[in-house]
Amino acid sequence: MMGPKQEAQAALFYEFSLEDHVPKDHLLRSIDRFVDLSSIRAHLSDFYSHTGRPSIDPELLIRMLLVGYCFGIRSERRLCEEVHLNLAYRWFCRLDLTDRIPDHSSFSKNRHGRFRESDLLRHVFEMTVARCMREGLVGGQGFAVDASLISADVQKQNSSNPDDWAAREISPDDAPRAVREYLDTLDDEAFGAATTVKPKFTAHADPASQWTAARKGPAFFAYSTNYLIDTDHSIIMDVDASRSNKTAEVGAMRKMIDRTEERFDVKPDWIAADTAYGSEDNLVWLALKRQILPFIPVFDKGERRDGTFSRSDFTWDEENDRYICPGGKEMKHTWRTYSDPARNAPNWKARKYRALKSDCSGCALKEKCCPNAEARAVHREKYEIVRDFARQCTASEFNVTAQKRRKKVEMLFAHLKRILGLGRLRLRGPCGANDEFLLAATAQNLRKLAKIFPAPQQTRKA
Repeated sequence: MMGPKQEAQAALFYEFSLEDHVPKDHLLRSIDRFVDLSSIRAHLSDFYSHTGRPSIDPELLIRMLLVGYCFGIRSERRLCEEVHLNLAYRWFCRLDLTDRIPDHSSFSKNRHGRFRESDLLRHVFEMTVARCMREGLVGGQGFAVDASLISADVQKQNSSNPDDWAAREISPDDAPRAVREYLDTLDDEAFGAATTVKPKFTAHADPASQWTAARKGPAFFAYSTNYLIDTDHSIIMDVDASRSNKTAEVGAMRKMIDRTEERFDVKPDWIAADTAYGSEDNLVWLALKRQILPFIPVFDKGERRDGTFSRSDFTWDEENDRYICPGGKEMKHTWRTYSDPARNAPNWKARKYRALKSDCSGCALKEKCCPNAEARAVHREKYEIVRDFARQCTASEFNVTAQKRRKKVEMLFAHLKRILGLGRLRLRGPCGANDEFLLAATAQNLRKLAKIFPAPQQTRKA
């Protein structure tokens, strides 16, 4: 017989504990052991009034944001709904069953106000990095750097030619927040000062975003998230937002290396990166100014693709300041003999080394060397000695290990987009992009801590 529904009288009192209902192996239990936000009230003390109604606890807002970015919930409306319904989220946010959830508008007001003015999100990120260092996850010997494109929250339909957009009268006082931030970053080497090349389109809603086709597909507006990681356990040491071009990404790398040394007193012995970071200026900055071994392929335009000899086929003789061609003849930057040897001494400047016309005219390798010229010439850059040093680094046996460790950055980017869902930004402007990248990097470091040091499990009774 089918039994009827039992209409039981509602209980007058309930005994309910969130601690008992959150599984012992839940990810948030492992993460919670590494989240200490006790210092953020002192950090924000100057940004709150001493009178008036009490505000929402800033620790609650940060904990809710960490939940959102750890589980790919970046919509503030949906985040409030999920925290309201999910017992584990309530437990992590230190909320009881009867506590009210903050309104979604509170996040926007704090993100664009006191959080940004106080640089709170970077403070939280750096506290997480410091905790990783205390747990022994940061070796400090080898770093890797890379950048990845993240779509901006704009459409091509709301864009125009940069000259047409710049010609419009824009008042900073009446402009949207993203436009004001763009005007503030015109002198930043990671944004406006990165390059003088004008993009094809400029987005009206977010002019700091870059129109790019770097993915070899349809072009779109994007920002670059730049990661500097320690290669021992893939801990993100620093993160920075920039425009999506090589110059801006190199500028962000230098900023991150300097900031890491300033904040944590950590400078790597070597760094691995791809060819985008292999320009002469950057190799000089790393090898000479910062004393860091660059395991970076040299960005070289001296290689020929027409079958003739490239510059790498000529042997450099540093002692005699000359090149030796594949035919065994010498090439000098000048064939004159000065009475004062100092006038012919090598110095730090670009030079062109030429072979004698008589040597090239009768050479059997002329058709493969200089078929369209009377004599062959080789251009040597100002800091070619630094480029040669970088080539020696990439030709060493350790370069194989360094390049394998560099792949860990790409794995973090894949995790960022596929697991955390950061394939497209929700906030606009350089500061909005930086806020999202900081929160995502904080979440990735916390998840790494939770994976390596999970919460202790209680044995179940048989």
